[in-house]
Amino acid sequence: MTIADIKKTAEAKMDQSIVAFQNNLGKIRTGRANPAMLDAVQVDYYGSPVPLSQVANLSLIDSRTISVQPWEKGMGPKIEKAIRESDLGLNPASMGDLIRVPVPAMSEERRKEMTKQVRSEGESAKIAVRNLRRDANDAVKKLVKDKLASEDEQKRAEAEVQKVTDHHIADIDKRVTAKEAEIMAV
Repeated sequence: MTIADIKKTAEAKMDQSIVAFQNNLGKIRTGRANPAMLDAVQVDYYGSPVPLSQVANLSLIDSRTISVQPWEKGMGPKIEKAIRESDLGLNPASMGDLIRVPVPAMSEERRKEMTKQVRSEGESAKIAVRNLRRDANDAVKKLVKDKLASEDEQKRAEAEVQKVTDHHIADIDKRVTAKEAEIMAV
């Protein structure tokens, strides 16, 4: 493996960490309704738990209401039960075939809890990126130890990996700040 391969691999893994972080942020509730809030809800579908998005169509009616349109007639009560039993604190209401899920406004205290959760997710993502930096630097040091690269190349590679790491950490900070602003907006 060459130094270029190590850098490319580290950057690709850091990008994957950012994507995973973004997915985790999408699951954190803000004041607005978002169909992604229901991604974690599992529905009993003929004896096996299935993600809600695989048995129903999810969309927004307005900024505070999610509509859930089951694909099969008998799934309505099971979907309602699954949403009610999830730890999201939502109370679905059935209107014929359509299930409306109103998203209540969050209290100030709840908003502050959510911002703490966002910061915690951000810190976890930063730790993941820093661990990838360490792994890349260790791989470069191994190349130098095995006499496949010079110490000058090692210093250059470590500086470039640090630049990539700084870029990814700045991106995480930016996303955390944006999400906090979204949560605190009433």
